[in-house]
This record gives sequence, C-alpha cells and structure tokens, in this order.
Amino acid sequence: MKIDLTDTTAGDINKALVQGRRAIGTPAVGMVLTLVIVTDEENAYDALKAANDASREHPSRTLVVIKRVSRTPRERTRSRLDAEVRVGADAGTGETVVLRLYGEVTGHADSVVLPLLLPDAPVVVWWPVNAPLDPAKDPLGALAQRRVTDTYAAEQPVRELSARADAYTPGDTDLSWTRITPWRSMLAAALDQVICEVEAVEVEGEEFNPSCELLAMWLADRLDVPVKRSLSSGPGLTAVRMDTSCGPIVLDRADGSLATLSIEGQPPRAVALKRRETAELIAEELRRLDPDDTYASALRYGVERLNAAPEPSVQEPVAEPAPEEESAKAPAKKAAAKTAKKAPARKAAAK
Repeated sequence: MKIDLTDTTAGDINKALVQGRRAIGTPAVGMVLTLVIVTDEENAYDALKAANDASREHPSRTLVVIKRVSRTPRERTRSRLDAEVRVGADAGTGETVVLRLYGEVTGHADSVVLPLLLPDAPVVVWWPVNAPLDPAKDPLGALAQRRVTDTYAAEQPVRELSARADAYTPGDTDLSWTRITPWRSMLAAALDQVICEVEAVEVEGEEFNPSCELLAMWLADRLDVPVKRSLSSGPGLTAVRMDTSCGPIVLDRADGSLATLSIEGQPPRAVALKRRETAELIAEELRRLDPDDTYASALRYGVERLNAAPEPSVQEPVAEPAPEEESAKAPAKKAAAKTAKKAPARKAAAK
C-alpha cells in the first residue's frame, strides 16, 4: 500500500503510517530499529531495494531522505516536504517513508526525521554515497548509534580511509570493511590449523579498492609483520599470500566467486568466497549495534604504513677537526717530530 503526501508535515506522515497499518490489518508495530538512508535521487532505488531485502532479517522503519536541488533563488527560499508512505508488501517486512526535501528544509533534515523515529529503538544512519567526512558530527549522524558509510563510492577511496581514521567515533563503520568479513574468517581459520610464525604477507587486489587496503591494514595490525600491497586486474580482492615458518599459506580467488586455500603439507581446498550484494552487507551491519573495535584498530593503522620500507640504520659520522684546530696543532706536531729525530743522536753522544 502506498500513500502519497505533497507539501506535508511530520505529523501528517505519522497519521498516514497508522492509517496504512490499519488498512492492511496490522496495527501492531513489531519493528526493531529505524534505518535512515541519506541519498540522492539517482541512488535511492538501489539503496531502498537493499534495505527492503535486509528487512526480512531485521524488520525496521526505513526513512529515505532525499535532498532535492533547487534551481532558482525563489525555490531555495521556499521549504517543502513531500512524502511517500509504504506499508505491507511494498515495504518488505516493515515500513518505508520516502522523504523529499526542497528549499531551506534540506539544511534541517534532522528536524524532519526526529519525529518519525521509532520510540525506544536503535537508530542506524546509512550513506550509500556522498557521506560526510565526520559522520558523528553530521546532524543526522548525531541521532544514530551506528553510522554506515561506503568508501568504495568515494572519488578517492584510499585517501578517504585516512579521513575516516582521523574522524573516527565509536559506532562508525564502513561497507568496505563488511565486504572482507569472509576473507578475515577464512584467513583466521587457516592460521588456526598450523603452529608457525607468520613472517610476511602480500595482499593482491584491484587498484583503488578500499577493501584491499583495509584487509592489508588488518593483517599488519594483528600480525605485526610487513604487509605488501600488490595490484591485479580484479575483481576486488584476488589473493592473500602469507609466508610462514612452516611454508606458504595462499588464499586465491581469481574469478570473484570460488577461491582456493593452499596450506603447506595439505591438499588445496576450494572454498566459496563470492562477492556479496549490498543487501547482505547491510543485513550483517544491522546484526550488531555496538562499536567495532577491530575495525577501529585496523583503520587507525594507516594506509601510509603499508609498503613502507624500513628506515636504514644511520651511523653517526666521525667529527673531523676544524681547519683552525689543525693549524693550531701543526707547530706542536713539527716540534715533536724534531725531538724524535734528535733523540738517537743524544743517546750516541752519551755513549
């Protein structure tokens, strides 16, 4: 069921939600959280589809905030709020409200969202694109316990990781980190099967892929060994090679779906490691609402420290005497030399 509201208010939207639930015969609210999606018109459909799919696991009220661009000075000064209320089959297992903001109200989206939040329920804010540099200080991000961004959607993903590290606040997370959960699980399981020391690691993947950088930073942070970041044609992550005292451990995924795990002394094994859709990533993030300390530690390790060559040992140079000191010592050296020459002659005369 869909209810369209033009030039409306938050109070009218709440009334439409109640009306829609009664019309479909489900007046009780059984949702566990509020998911706020901040996006643009171009990416709204894909983000909403992923949220609806994830709502099968996490029934939620989904609020989609779309800030429309005003083209004339008159439109910029005129505030307007349009809403589309969806309940029942059109909203997955929860409720959906698509909010389109025009004019000055685009700068006060938090005042529109706040009356629509579920009472006594966690709030998660997700930016599929164009995330703020400091999500916790964003007016909408300040309402949430969890703030989900995606550095893969940034123009300069690797540089974005450094900005995320500087502005990190407990509760921040990144879908680029969520994408490597199966890789981290598989590598940890592989190391549990052997008793040896890891000496060096190489992470191979396509260029400008923040998931590759995050996996390399996680390995470097946890294992405290040199980690080399090498490039491949993709898709995404393609291989991780660990040099250990017992032999190499290799997790190779060339086609983006099926990987091969090779451990020294064991036959190679095929493992499922397919690239996951956005709905699966969002569903995973909604399973936990506490701060992710492992992500924070890997993020703060820093991209700049990857592939960094060890600093060469510097020997302190031997201080050479100044020219003035040499000239001052020269007469003394000549006198000592003359004395040394006269000594044998004096001994011969004494005999």
